[in-house]
Amino acid sequence: MREDSLKQGILDIPMRNYTVGNKTYNVADIDDSLRIYLPEVDKDSCFFVISKREYRLYVYQTIGGDTVLAAHFPVCYAMYPEPKEVSGDMRTPECSIQAPFVITEIVNASNWHHDFGDGRGSIPSYGAWFMRLKTGFNGVGIHGSTNNEESVPGRDSEGCIRLRDDDLLLLHDYYAQVGTPVIIRSITDTKYGFEVKAQSALADSYRAPKEGNPLFASISASDEE
Repeated sequence: MREDSLKQGILDIPMRNYTVGNKTYNVADIDDSLRIYLPEVDKDSCFFVISKREYRLYVYQTIGGDTVLAAHFPVCYAMYPEPKEVSGDMRTPECSIQAPFVITEIVNASNWHHDFGDGRGSIPSYGAWFMRLKTGFNGVGIHGSTNNEESVPGRDSEGCIRLRDDDLLLLHDYYAQVGTPVIIRSITDTKYGFEVKAQSALADSYRAPKEGNPLFASISASDEE
């Protein structure tokens, strides 16, 4: 069923092409920006949930057995939405909540360059930090979008998760550390029950998808806790 859904292109958020110079991005047709709800957290109790379906990275913190939403950030992931199978397939890996990925290293990437093969040559591409993930695939991580800011939110990377450069600084300073668990949900997955509860607890302060917004269809909780 999941493979059939992907083949049929069942996506809540429509995509559109956005061209800057000679570069065309496949972007999510939504207006989304970061929202910080809890800047002061215990990093040891934080974890991230990245939703391919919503083009968002959610930061959650466990407090006294409860889960609260600390922030969310718009993201860009790989060109193709299916789960990664082999290196170089232009897909982002996925995982379950029972076996999350983990940030294994955070390195200064300010001087890192990359050649995307699109005629721009080797250019700065990673923002200030590269947060390497243990996924079973080499070179997958969370980083900035230097020279590719227009791709966020959207699908344009070779497999990594991109944030806007300024957003990456906030994620690094407030929430991320080596050892942070990172869950990457598929494009067909709906929210976990604890996500619905945490977002609902913020009431009107939560920048929630409203009826008529393509994100609205993905509010319902999944069966998996």
